[in-house]
Amino acid sequence: MKTSIQELEGKLIASLDGELDTAAATEVEQALQPLFNSQGRDIIIDCTHLQYIASSGLRILLSILKSAKAGGSHVVLKSVNDDIQNVFRLTGFNSLFEFED
Repeated sequence: MKTSIQELEGKLIASLDGELDTAAATEVEQALQPLFNSQGRDIIIDCTHLQYIASSGLRILLSILKSAKAGGSHVVLKSVNDDIQNVFRLTGFNSLFEFED
């Protein structure tokens, strides 16, 4: 699983590439640590190359969302494929997150 974060036009953009499964969760959570302290900057999580997400990955995204909202930031999940969209629907997380194509 590869992750990267860049800042562009005052927003934090995180890219997820691969499978966010239980084995990768700890490493991904550490890599995404800057998102937990976004300090009012909006966050875009680019899921173009995300192929799979486990419950541990959902927990990480939910933690980022909660931290961001508490700090006045906005979180958008971008380019989420149909399979992962379905996981969000089944878990009810689709009502918590904003999605963008």
